[in-house]
Formats: sequence, structure tokens, C-alpha cells
Amino acid sequence: MPKEKFWRNSALVKPYALVKNLPHYKNLKIIFYITMLFLYFAIVLIPPALCSSREEAESAIQSAENTVLNCYKAVFEAEKAGADVSSLLQVLNEASWLLSRARVAYNNGDFNSAYKYATNCTQMLDGRVDEANSLKLEAENARRMDFLVNYVGSSVGAVAIVVGGYAFWVFLKRRGKTVEA
Repeated sequence: MPKEKFWRNSALVKPYALVKNLPHYKNLKIIFYITMLFLYFAIVLIPPALCSSREEAESAIQSAENTVLNCYKAVFEAEKAGADVSSLLQVLNEASWLLSRARVAYNNGDFNSAYKYATNCTQMLDGRVDEANSLKLEAENARRMDFLVNYVGSSVGAVAIVVGGYAFWVFLKRRGKTVEA
């Protein structure tokens, strides 16, 4: 078989040859109807399965509110102890914003968004109470150390000055007696 005839008859030269025998328009109509039927069922059946119920959203919002309150209490105690809680307050402000978005979505009937915002809020605050408690302990330890340095160190310094002054006075008194004699 000559090389020219092989390439003319090949599917590479004539790609339409593979579907030449099938009716072209009938296939497109079938594909279109199957696609539309699939999309209809996807729209009708999938969103209700993915949406959160009213009770789930309400429970998630309540849990997020409790988490935010516990974090604020822990941060307040840490701040009262003298800890730097500015980074925790930024996180709490963002979480409070998410919680308010969850309440707005819940009031608008968008329970899926309300659930998502509330769970994001809870996840954002996960471990922040422990962080605030550790900052509180560090601040309390720093306060104890400051007490030791300031009060005990000052007392020891004052006693050292008095004793040193007395010793210097005794030294000068003895030296004065030897110079007179």
C-alpha cells in the first residue's frame, strides 16, 4: 500500500470518520436532555441535603456564644493579672464579628450560612481560653518576680547601705584614733 493512500484513509486526516455513521443532531438532543435532567435533580435534591437545619444552626450559635463568653472571661482575668492580651482581643473581635454574621444569617432564614459562621467562630476560638490562662500565669509569675526584685531587693539594698555605712564609720573612727596618737 502506498504511503499516500494510507494517510488519506487514516482517522488522523479525517477525524469525522469515526462518527460519520451516527446521526449528529439526535446525539446532541439526547445529551442536552440528559444534562438538563441531571441539573434539575442536582438543584432539587442536593441543596436540601447540604443545608443545616434550624436546630443545628441554633445549637451552633449557642455554642459559639458560650465559647465567646468563656474566652472574654479568660482574657479579662489575664488582663487583670497584667498580661498583654492585645492579640487575643483581635481574635475575639473577629470571632464576635463572625458570631454577629451568624445571628444575622439565622434571622434571615439562611441556616446553612448561620451554621458555617457559628462553627468558624467556635473553631477560631479553639484553644484561646488555654492561651489566656497561660498568659495569666506568666503575668502572675512576672508580678511575683517584680515583688522580689523591688521590695526584697530594696530592703536588702537598704540594709547593705546601713551596714556599709556603719562599717565605714568604724573604719574612719579607728583611723582617726591612730592619726591622733
